[in-house]
Amino acid sequence: MLKVSGLHQYYGGSHILRGLDFEAKLGEVTVVLGRNGVGKTTLLKSLMGVVPIRSGAVLLDGADISKDTSYDRVRKGLGYVPQGREIFGRLTVEENLRMGLASRPARTPIPAELFELFPILKQFMHRRGGDLSGGQQQQLAIARALAPGPKLLILDEPTEGIQPSIIKDIGRVIRMLADRGDMAIVLVEQFYDFAAELADQYLVMERGEIIQRGRGRDMEAEGVRQLMAI
Repeated sequence: MLKVSGLHQYYGGSHILRGLDFEAKLGEVTVVLGRNGVGKTTLLKSLMGVVPIRSGAVLLDGADISKDTSYDRVRKGLGYVPQGREIFGRLTVEENLRMGLASRPARTPIPAELFELFPILKQFMHRRGGDLSGGQQQQLAIARALAPGPKLLILDEPTEGIQPSIIKDIGRVIRMLADRGDMAIVLVEQFYDFAAELADQYLVMERGEIIQRGRGRDMEAEGVRQLMAI
């Protein structure tokens, strides 16, 4: 579903991403790991088109989207849950979800599945997003990204600042979405145990490069926990 080839990114004179190559397959969770400052969030912003890549290619379902705007990438099937959630605090839950449908025809209904995945959102439909707890806001951010039915969902540290019970709920939803087999998921995460439980494939980044990769079931044997702790 996603193929990244020779991806380079710079901020000013700083070379942030250095020739990244990887694929993310339908029905799998690809976990991107690494300490702060190694380029993980920059990678996701580059995939989303929030920042233009300097060179390389990003293919979604076989089509090159490297030059597409962010909103065109959403139309073509890319969903994004940014770090810090970035929901609209002054809008209601319903209005936030409708913002997720902005790329779809007018009056497209909010998918009922979102309320099956996150029942609390149905209860709080008319509550302002800014009045929700951090965990509820994260559920809203994920639901907003899912609203248009993406082929590829990318999430940037969805466990950050979230209570353990909701972390479990979010992990359950991510696994369920992957197991359906019609979506690829790319997850940036610092919480090793959460990442290891979900990963079908893992990538470890350091200084803008992928220094190790493999299957999720092999993470412990291949010393990924130690790489994260150094």
